[in-house]
Amino acid sequence: MFFKLNKSGLACLVSTAAALSLLASPAMAAEKFRLGHGLQEDHPVHLAMVRFADLVKEKSKGDMEVKIFANGTLGSEREMLEQVQNGVLEATKASASPLETFAPEYKVFNLPFVFRDRTQFFKVLEGPIGESILAASKPKGFIGLTFYDAGPRSFYGKKPINTPDDLKGMKIRVQQSPTTIKMISALGASPTPMPYGEVYSALQMGVVDGAENNVSALTVGRHGEVSKFYSDTEHQMVPDVLLFSATKWDTLNKAQQDILRQAARESFAYQKKLWADYEKAEQAKAEKLGVKFSSPEKQAFIAKVKPMIDEERKNPKIAAVLDQINATK
Repeated sequence: MFFKLNKSGLACLVSTAAALSLLASPAMAAEKFRLGHGLQEDHPVHLAMVRFADLVKEKSKGDMEVKIFANGTLGSEREMLEQVQNGVLEATKASASPLETFAPEYKVFNLPFVFRDRTQFFKVLEGPIGESILAASKPKGFIGLTFYDAGPRSFYGKKPINTPDDLKGMKIRVQQSPTTIKMISALGASPTPMPYGEVYSALQMGVVDGAENNVSALTVGRHGEVSKFYSDTEHQMVPDVLLFSATKWDTLNKAQQDILRQAARESFAYQKKLWADYEKAEQAKAEKLGVKFSSPEKQAFIAKVKPMIDEERKNPKIAAVLDQINATK
């Protein structure tokens, strides 16, 4: 049976179809996420996050998009982390060091001399231990999607630091990490927490005598202009972490979550190679600035912090993670 529509009925039908189309369009629109961080756009971690955004778009066939805001456009690391916690911002990048105040599992990255070498470090990050650490902060409002290599942390200052005795009486800048503060005290120096952006002037004016960070602090942070001695103690290996809002995460279906996780993991594999090349290039730049590099014997430093590690092992959760790391070949 066929029905003949008059002009009025046809107009009504077209109007109804248009309205239904408008109602349906929001559901069909791409999920859009903002990712804020404080790094420059030529930094390996930024380039890895660009790769992450590209992979998310590719794997979702355009149904999910990540827009990146670099150079602290959306605030400081702490401010962006709070935005992610509150569901105002979808994603950010943070150092693992201050994350121990949100999830104690992150403390293992702040404990000194936990990892034997970079190979073991990467196996831990990419295995079950790393996955459990990334998931640990969900009750605090955010989860980790992946780690990014940020290089080992070592000491630098206006004089060589080749033994723990060289640290005696020195004021050393540290991140806002209770565990790192304890480590510096255990080594005989005075820990001085301060934001990264203040370190150059603090070194220049003698507010602090030294600091500890990866080699890029000498060049990107220009600390090599005022600190001419870098000692490869490699006392910590603290990765960066790509963080995602738990509030937003819970609105996504499993397929979307799987795409984000897989894209993040692939971006880490890409970033590791970028970082290795970057680290070599930055050391060469630092040497041109006149920075002298040394490789101290680590055993004396390890012996100094052993009582601190023994104390931390009284926490069964920390002891279990440390045992799992030690068992990783």
